[in-house]
Amino acid sequence: MKNPRHLLLFLMISCLFFLSLPVASWSTEQVDHSLYAALLEKYVKRGAVDYQGFKNEEARLDQYLRVLENTDTKELSRNEQFAFYVNADNAWTIKLIVSGYPGVKSIKDLGTLFKSPWKKKICRIDGGIITLDDIEHNILRPRFKDPRVHFAINCAAKSCPPLISEPYEGSKLDEQLDASARAFLNNPDRNRLEGNTLYVSKIFKWFSDDFNNDVVGFFLKYAVGKFKETLMENRDKIKVKYLHYDWSLNGK
Repeated sequence: MKNPRHLLLFLMISCLFFLSLPVASWSTEQVDHSLYAALLEKYVKRGAVDYQGFKNEEARLDQYLRVLENTDTKELSRNEQFAFYVNADNAWTIKLIVSGYPGVKSIKDLGTLFKSPWKKKICRIDGGIITLDDIEHNILRPRFKDPRVHFAINCAAKSCPPLISEPYEGSKLDEQLDASARAFLNNPDRNRLEGNTLYVSKIFKWFSDDFNNDVVGFFLKYAVGKFKETLMENRDKIKVKYLHYDWSLNGK
């Protein structure tokens, strides 16, 4: 490319190409989750949530929710966006429970005959007000297409994968998602193998497409030790059955 005019044209085209790339693909913007981190560390122990504690510090929770409200998600990288929406779903779920606490035995108590609690417009994000269902089913699942999300978001129920005691962060998101999936799948109180029957959470039934309709195959990715060995040895014989889902509150 010895011709200076050709070199100049090449440089101009290159600049235009890089400027046209979506900001989120290379952005270094991060969300400050420190307020939320302090609340989670203080009020979430081994998956049990101290909702009275959150209610006592509702002003701090509201302050964090305003951080989310004022975040331009388009400026975030893909992993930061993923973490943002997981934290938003979990934090707004806590806010929903706190709004009716202590008179709440189940998140379902906060719905009505005609509208589930997940369809209430309460989440202030990107200049709008959306529902918890919008976050899960219109953003997280279709945009990121990662089945591990089901072990990261928490529906405030005892049978739901537990809320962890720290926010999800883009810088270590893959590690956190793996840890959450592995912890849930290997917990015999949540899923278990009896003979050739694998008893699993109804999450695998409700969202079977997200798991490629292959529950055993997904378990084999994250199972460990003897549990994994037995699954592998008997894979072709295993039948899947779904456990009762306990919607009672995951409080202390």
